[in-house]
Amino acid sequence: MPLFWLLLAASFFPLRSDCSCRDGCELALASYYVTDKQNATYIASLFEIPFGDIDNSFRPYNPDFSKDSIQMNSRISIPFQCDCINGEFLGRSFPYTTVVGDTYERIASEHYHNLTTVELLTQTNVYEVTQIPNNVKVNATVACYCGDADISRDYGLFVTYPLRPGDTLESVAREVGFSDLDMLRRYNPGANFSAGQGILYVPRNDTNGSFRPLKRYKFFNSGLSPGAIAGISVAVVASLFICLLMWIYYRVKKRKRGILLSSTAGDNFHANGVGPVSSSDEIYQHPKVEMRSSFSGIQMDKSVEFSYEELASATNDFNMSNKIGEGGFGAVYYAEIRGEKAAIKKMAMQATKEFLAELNVLTHVHHLNLVRLIGYCTDGSLFLVYEYIENGNLSQHLRGSSGKGPLSWSVRTKIGLDSARGLEYIHEHTVPLYIHRDIKSANILIDEKLRAKVADFGLTKFTKPGDASLQSKVVGTFGYMSPEYARYGEVSPKVDVYAFGVVLYELISAKPAIVKTSESGTESRGLVDLFEDVFSQPDPKSDLPRLIDPRLGSDYSLDSVYQMAQLARICTHEEAQRRPDMREVVVALMTLSSSTGGWDVGALVGNPALLNLMSGR
Repeated sequence: MPLFWLLLAASFFPLRSDCSCRDGCELALASYYVTDKQNATYIASLFEIPFGDIDNSFRPYNPDFSKDSIQMNSRISIPFQCDCINGEFLGRSFPYTTVVGDTYERIASEHYHNLTTVELLTQTNVYEVTQIPNNVKVNATVACYCGDADISRDYGLFVTYPLRPGDTLESVAREVGFSDLDMLRRYNPGANFSAGQGILYVPRNDTNGSFRPLKRYKFFNSGLSPGAIAGISVAVVASLFICLLMWIYYRVKKRKRGILLSSTAGDNFHANGVGPVSSSDEIYQHPKVEMRSSFSGIQMDKSVEFSYEELASATNDFNMSNKIGEGGFGAVYYAEIRGEKAAIKKMAMQATKEFLAELNVLTHVHHLNLVRLIGYCTDGSLFLVYEYIENGNLSQHLRGSSGKGPLSWSVRTKIGLDSARGLEYIHEHTVPLYIHRDIKSANILIDEKLRAKVADFGLTKFTKPGDASLQSKVVGTFGYMSPEYARYGEVSPKVDVYAFGVVLYELISAKPAIVKTSESGTESRGLVDLFEDVFSQPDPKSDLPRLIDPRLGSDYSLDSVYQMAQLARICTHEEAQRRPDMREVVVALMTLSSSTGGWDVGALVGNPALLNLMSGR
């Protein structure tokens, strides 16, 4: 039985008898030690806190906090959600982009000031300690704690507190405001308080000045001990799990029997390439047949399961020379496998949720402007095998990295339209509807014909047509998050519309979503804010050229660029309900790409005439 089914079952039944945690808690705190040349913007970026939400995040647990001036050699408490990572330990992984000279040791000590450790970084990332590339994302995993009913139910909010030289049990208790030293020792039984290193978990008072009690589950009021509850839970889950395995075994056996019975009658049907081709036919029944043409006929509802040995062989054991990029949850390698060029994403086992999300979307959703999934592997690590897209991603082209040349304005408008069509498809034409949640230029791939495909569906949420917005943990990329999502975790298709508006601004300016505004790189502004400065001018159209990509030269119409900027502005409207949907965005970009004249962006939202144009595209 493929390991994939075991992973799927584990996602439904996360409680296991050998797990170290079952779930996390809504709130934990990290005690961050501020040193020279570190400001609020930089610290917030380490913990995925949007620039506009710094005050709201920091001030409740740091009453004297000022975004403009942080006292050096002091500590600030940073709130975050504490997760149960892969059923093994409590923590939260924050995406960190490496710079020249970074090692796991440097990331842990200099950037996160020992809130994470080399061991945690090694455990939750795919890179070896001695092979960490520059300008890639790694998981900076901060450990956390939610309390222990066997010690006390009076404390349910804890701060992760890295010890520094000179710290003592008394000084830590005094710093945090917790006076019960014996209780502190019980929560940290292995701590060496005189060593000046290591991590403590210390109860911390809430914003109202009192200690938050440990969350009480209804089981604890039933008269059963936690041990009895755990035993009953394990027994129930084990029984359900066995039933699931028996059901899967029956289904697989029945399917294989059907294949065997129809194999003789169906040989001509498959050989002629008419109709769907079963992946099991291609892999197991005809191993000597050339596979190049076979992939084009495979229905991806039945994704190909590869072996680790096959993927390792195709990538020279995942050699750095085969590495072509970095996805949101792992490194990406080039390979030629079964006669087809492929991109293989290698993900850590901790990314099971993201792996299953992406597999679920791309095995059921097929569109010209969405990247195609070839198959997967779950041996040792998690692997997704995609079609190889020749020309990298949009960010590389706009920023001129990896030797990518500048894109003409006409190509940029077509890329915008292609991307919009991909998004419109998952928003409007699938059941369920999908919300990408990580739209950005790095997740828009460019093929050899300079056409665009949306990629990286690891953070995707699904919903039903007409449903209200969902509540979700905030994940994604700094600079692309809409206000309602960054502040309240509200998820709707308008979250993708906002992020797409930022991409349109990138197409115009070639600037990143967050623009550094000082030589030291410690001050920055959002790209949306920079364009708002332009629109606030008396004559925004004449002021716009200062933000247009200089590599375009004179190869553009100012009217066309201004119209795209107007569209981007309404896509990034502060109020979600004022943004257009992707169907309307597609109509606007079709008009812009056709060069048939201007359109009134103010009349875009809810215009039936524009919506009727969709039938002709």
